[in-house]
Amino acid sequence: MTDAEKGEGNYKAAKEYQKDQHAFAKDKGKVHAKGKEAAEALKGEEGAELEKARKESAKGQPKT
Repeated sequence: MTDAEKGEGNYKAAKEYQKDQHAFAKDKGKVHAKGKEAAEALKGEEGAELEKARKESAKGQPKT
């Protein structure tokens, strides 16, 4: 990894991430499947923990 690829301002990694996110969002089947997966997770054993994390993130408070 070069110095240009480290730390804040890693434009190459940011560009690749954004490209992947756009490709994912265009695939409605994948988006729908992940939505169903998330809904099931909320109903399952980890539901309370996920809801707590959602509330904390909505407040803008980092988890310590």
